[in-house]
Amino acid sequence: MVNMLQKLTEVYKGKKVFLTGHTGFKGSWLLKIFSLLGAEVKGYALAPQNELNLYSVISGDASCQSVIADLRNREALNEAVASFQPDFIFHLAAQPLVRLSYEIPSETFEVNAIGTANVLDAMAKLNKPCNAVLITTDKVYHNNEWAYPYRETDRLGGYDPYSASKACTELVIDSYRNSFFNTKAYDKHQKAIAVGRAGNVIGGGDWSKDRLIPDIARALSAGKDIEVRNPASVRPWQHVLEPLLGYLLLGAKLAESPQAYSQAYNFGPDVNDAFPVKRMVELAIECWGSGSYYTNVDPNQPHEAGLLKLDISKAIDELKWKPLFNATKAVQYTIDWYKVFYTDKDEAAAYTEEQILAFLNSTDDGQ
Repeated sequence: MVNMLQKLTEVYKGKKVFLTGHTGFKGSWLLKIFSLLGAEVKGYALAPQNELNLYSVISGDASCQSVIADLRNREALNEAVASFQPDFIFHLAAQPLVRLSYEIPSETFEVNAIGTANVLDAMAKLNKPCNAVLITTDKVYHNNEWAYPYRETDRLGGYDPYSASKACTELVIDSYRNSFFNTKAYDKHQKAIAVGRAGNVIGGGDWSKDRLIPDIARALSAGKDIEVRNPASVRPWQHVLEPLLGYLLLGAKLAESPQAYSQAYNFGPDVNDAFPVKRMVELAIECWGSGSYYTNVDPNQPHEAGLLKLDISKAIDELKWKPLFNATKAVQYTIDWYKVFYTDKDEAAAYTEEQILAFLNSTDDGQ
């Protein structure tokens, strides 16, 4: 048996990885993983949006060449990619918030759809092999509000501007795959692109606005009651390390067989592993050891999709990826991180690394 840490190190050690969104929540976790794997990383993103942010906690500038710039700045993006000559591109940068997309709809479309086109333009100009993993969301699917889990071949759509922008992003990616990175002409261009679709993720170091876990952590650390807006909403809870492992395995498969894996893959929890927001809050309080909450349902709040489940059988079968944590374990891992941070901020960086190593070392490659 080869554990996952060893397997991924063999793929990424010494490789050049261009990582967009490296200052964000998921991007910072992925940056730390690449650092542990021995990859050379160049990051491209806006500066962290909050004073409290994981990128600063892990001293992200020490783990990469950091370019602070906008995805919509084509010249800066082209220059950053061309000067680095990456072996891999992991594209995570986005406007990721549903509620914010109602406030800045056109900017959301520009950043998510056109920004991705700019990344692929820069990739197309490379005169060397390169593999890209492009991250979208479970919200790319036309949500019929049913219990049926969505498969990669299901219809795309989007009610709110964020979801619609990500569906547009998928159309952009598909067009580039057909027009410039066609698998039938791989020997000519030597580029491969794949898509990772993941749903709600939780984990330490997230302080984004209008997200449940950051709101819970802020309230608990301050000794305040937690405000719960949608207590009955059922969500599939997944720790951030789960899809990140999926993205890394997808990148590894692209390097191994680029023509076979230039596709879209869902990454989510077990289809039956979901519970209401109220239960999540109660579990977080239990893990913290104290706290209370109250409900405040606003009948005029913007529409957000209800339950949306992903069929992850394709990733399980083709990538040999599977969820390691159930929802309860994901919440425990997350609240443990915040307890460390709010007890001693100086210990949080080491604890982030500790959680990553424990997670990867718990995974055996059974192939």
